[in-house]
Amino acid sequence: MDLGGGETDPRPVDEADGLPILTSPTRHHLGGALRAIYEDTFDTQPIPDGQIDLLLRLRHKERDRRRVG
Repeated sequence: MDLGGGETDPRPVDEADGLPILTSPTRHHLGGALRAIYEDTFDTQPIPDGQIDLLLRLRHKERDRRRVG
């Protein structure tokens, strides 16, 4: 299916379910709009301790996986 701008639907024809396809320009536009909305509200707030703990655990798991792999 032609999406315009030289892009085509990457899904096989039998998977086309009628859901809207987000083209690269659309994703770029939406991403910029969402960043603009949330940039001011979240950039000024400190990261909660619970989130920091989660990030540290994730980093430790990634490091352990690199050592094993």
